[in-house]
Amino acid sequence: MEPQSQPASGPVRDASEIRRQPRFKLVVDISIHSQSCGLLKGRTMDISEIGIAAVLDDDVPVGEVVKLNFTLPSGPVTISATVRQRSSLFRYGFEFIGSNSVREVLRSGCRQLAVQQSASGRP
Repeated sequence: MEPQSQPASGPVRDASEIRRQPRFKLVVDISIHSQSCGLLKGRTMDISEIGIAAVLDDDVPVGEVVKLNFTLPSGPVTISATVRQRSSLFRYGFEFIGSNSVREVLRSGCRQLAVQQSASGRP
């Protein structure tokens, strides 16, 4: 059996690396209101139109619906989200649940971050 050839365009990406929406660096304080854990504090890492990643000091159960408070360049955001994943070092992934008006604020905020980061040369 001969080895399969790899495409010349670059490394093969694992399916978990493929994102539904682009992510943008966003490092701000975040408050998480959890039914099971109370008020938690953390720091965001990145955001997309459908979710946000943050590092927390405490555990929050995967699958729980929480309320998030953080600030985009356009101003403060409050939105519900489902805790989708937890990885090492207390990094969590949250998937947004919200009305169309809040989603438009997120969409606009991500566009602003895209412009700012492309102008500064940051990914």
